[in-house]
Amino acid sequence: MRTLLTYVRSGEPDLTNRQMTLLMVVYLQPGPHTVRGLAHTLNVSKPVITRALNRLGALGYLRRQRDDADRRNIFVAPTREGADFLDGFRSIIGASGRTGGRTGERPSG
Repeated sequence: MRTLLTYVRSGEPDLTNRQMTLLMVVYLQPGPHTVRGLAHTLNVSKPVITRALNRLGALGYLRRQRDDADRRNIFVAPTREGADFLDGFRSIIGASGRTGGRTGERPSG
């Protein structure tokens, strides 16, 4: 909860769970990554991946790159902006773990 609360307060773009998962798969699992392969990994349709890539591409976190050997294939490649975003998210996770459970908010109920 602390991590998500800090993330929401950070002002970074709101990513869906699907977008965040896609981003992490591309950055943390060895590639090359294709739309078809990512759809299989996440167990979703290719249009779902395309929509997520549209958003992540607009943010500059991922980019599409055509395969020079087979022009029909599109690879999904990481970017410096995406790496910076994930580094910031990693820092939020680390900082949240060091706060000892204090969020500044009282639980309701």
